[in-house]
Amino acid sequence: MKRTVSFSQDSTNVFFHILTNCNLKCRYCYINRAQHGDITLPLTTINAWLNTFADQNKGANLVFLGGEPTLHPKLPAAIKTASRLGYGSITVDTNGYLFHDILFKVHPDEVDYFSFSLDGAARSTNDRIRGAGCYDTCIAGIKEAVSRGFSASLIYTISSVNIDELELLGTLLEDLPIDRCFFQVIGIRGRSKAKQRDKLQVSRSEWLEKIPAAAEQIAQLGITVTYPRVFLAPSEPFQCAGQVAENYFIFPNGRVYQCPLCEDFPVHSLFIKDNQLMETESINEKDLFQLEIPEGCVMNKLIQPGNLCYSEDGTPLHKVGCCLLKEEISYK
Repeated sequence: MKRTVSFSQDSTNVFFHILTNCNLKCRYCYINRAQHGDITLPLTTINAWLNTFADQNKGANLVFLGGEPTLHPKLPAAIKTASRLGYGSITVDTNGYLFHDILFKVHPDEVDYFSFSLDGAARSTNDRIRGAGCYDTCIAGIKEAVSRGFSASLIYTISSVNIDELELLGTLLEDLPIDRCFFQVIGIRGRSKAKQRDKLQVSRSEWLEKIPAAAEQIAQLGITVTYPRVFLAPSEPFQCAGQVAENYFIFPNGRVYQCPLCEDFPVHSLFIKDNQLMETESINEKDLFQLEIPEGCVMNKLIQPGNLCYSEDGTPLHKVGCCLLKEEISYK
């Protein structure tokens, strides 16, 4: 099985947003153009930045993102550059529209995975979140990619809108030619931050009751399932990926974050200047990674504390785990 992004200790992943433009307006989209930039990077810049990170992170897993990365007409050329530079794996995250005939312009040997976003096992649910017609387009895109020799994975972002469709998702995946499924936890950032009234986040009781069981069910189909623990018992150890792994989230304005929860704020630990990776001098996210608190994730406590609950004496009833360190189930 081909490699792709790894949400584990000691892994190195480069998440490269080559543009912030998208053809959709998903309810939970995390892109914040005021903080991330609104330009489409030219190929010369993409190639230079790919070189910068390849030089410092040999064998890293690379993920091309947007917005919608296939909207970039030079994505095939960027993929070929990354392939030559020796990245450990190359993944394209897509909504399934697969613009610019991308499947005809790259070879399966150059792309390890096309990872498709689907946010409802039912057409009506998915399209309520992502837009009319997205469900059928995504399903068709998965089948087309696999028919042309590419490996496909699925990204399912868990929200209060779609969590009750996990059993139906298992049924759907029996007939879809994917070999990996990633569950993601929804974050209160970008568009979902502006629409907190939607209450998209899932409660602790629902998450613990439904997510591990659904992951196990889907894994029994021969699909590798990756999901975040999210909620830890007070006695369980907490680890921050900022301390035990290397993750870089690159945006078109040159900001480089190491924690996705920070991306609504100018607290990035790194930035790119003259194609060189530089450290931010002022207090930033990296300083916060070192803090230890009873609630687990410092960034969650600061940015979305609604995930936490306390006893009458103020003791946290649970911890929130790092969203970049996940469980993986595979029976292959």
